[in-house]
Amino acid sequence: MTKKNKNEINQNQTRSGALLGSQSGSDKINKKKQTWMIAVIGIIMIFMGFSAFYAIRQLNDSSDKNRQNVQVNADVEGAANHEGIENNSTSDIDSHEADTNDSEADKDYADENQLIENKSDENQNNNKETGSVRIVMVGDVLLHTPVSDSGLMEDGTYNYDHLFAHVKDDISSADLAIVNQEVILGGRELGLSGYPTFNGAYEVGDALVAAGFDVVLHATNHALDKGKTGIVNCLNFWRMNYPEIGVLGINDSEEMQSEIYIKDVNGIKIAILNYTYGTNGISMPEDMPFAVNLIDREKIARDMEIAREQADFIIVCPHWGIEYTHNENNEQRELAQFFAEQGADLIMGAHPHVIQPVRWVEASNGNRALVYYSLGNFINATSEYGSGVADRMIGAMADVTVEMDESGNVLIADYKAVPLVTQMLTGSGRITTYKLSDYSQELAEQNEVRERDAAFSYDYCVRVSKEVLSD
Repeated sequence: MTKKNKNEINQNQTRSGALLGSQSGSDKINKKKQTWMIAVIGIIMIFMGFSAFYAIRQLNDSSDKNRQNVQVNADVEGAANHEGIENNSTSDIDSHEADTNDSEADKDYADENQLIENKSDENQNNNKETGSVRIVMVGDVLLHTPVSDSGLMEDGTYNYDHLFAHVKDDISSADLAIVNQEVILGGRELGLSGYPTFNGAYEVGDALVAAGFDVVLHATNHALDKGKTGIVNCLNFWRMNYPEIGVLGINDSEEMQSEIYIKDVNGIKIAILNYTYGTNGISMPEDMPFAVNLIDREKIARDMEIAREQADFIIVCPHWGIEYTHNENNEQRELAQFFAEQGADLIMGAHPHVIQPVRWVEASNGNRALVYYSLGNFINATSEYGSGVADRMIGAMADVTVEMDESGNVLIADYKAVPLVTQMLTGSGRITTYKLSDYSQELAEQNEVRERDAAFSYDYCVRVSKEVLSD
């Protein structure tokens, strides 16, 4: 229909309407009133509909916000409870006070334990984190003969899960768990042996994996106790059974020694390097001069250069220091400074068989590295007697959280040194290690180390941990 035809129809309709209007004007007025009333009612109904819809939506939004607030409050409450669990040394020690009547000593330790387990880098960047990794490491798994013998079960099989039973949750819950495997695992085919030339069963490796460790350190002074065969057997065991486990410090090829171990954890690339001061005077195999990583500053500098290029965070694990001394020596301090200058962020040491302090070192370029000079023994059953032997039962677990900020910098956000105690008991599946917060005077009285050093007690463990690990 054209625009012209539409106009003609409209004009005709107008004329017809005029005629009708002249005949019934009053009807037209009534119809207009009815039309206006219907329109007004319609508008009112539409307005009421929109009002009801808006009110319902506001109610829903309010409910959602209330649910979110409840969840936030629950998360905060959960975090507070989690803090209580993580920082359980104070509450656990308080419970031991009632058990042992050593309330004053335990109270002092509970106060100081906050220094041991709650430390943070004062210079941390406050940028919002984009990644986080919790790292734990324990010290020497030292397979004295009673420790090796404890793995022989009644049915003739070997199992060492009991060594880690009381700390397994802490290890397995970490994003990255590291252990210093003090002695070579050459297998029972080479004969299990203790001090002075150690050899451990493959089943110890099974237990390490079952406990939740991700990286095993083998660069120790006992790495060559069984010569080339021990190295080859140990590496073959790990490759054939647990290829996913990082095995550091020993090598069966130059290529392996030149590789830098880097593990991507939660989007953060972490390099781990492992070296030892020596191998108890045992020479490298003639055809394997690369068998064990030694502390060689030139090689370490080359390794660290590669690590800096490829990793976000660098951990160095040196086997160093003087046995049975609680203070780091000048050589350790100089090496820690050297590692920091090369870009190390975290240094965790082993070998002294007793715990040593935790300190920060700062490089000339401003790089800061956290140093656990010695984590002591994780497990041991020394046969020696006399003063100071009790100290070998006290170890520590490093517990470090690192975070990546928006700029891609990875920094230490929190760190702890959690005291550990070896419970030395003879027999199948009996020797084990506890966190000091789970230990008691009752357990201490059962510890067979008391026959070797009468000074050992729960209170003694508290005091030594406090003196060495607290600021």
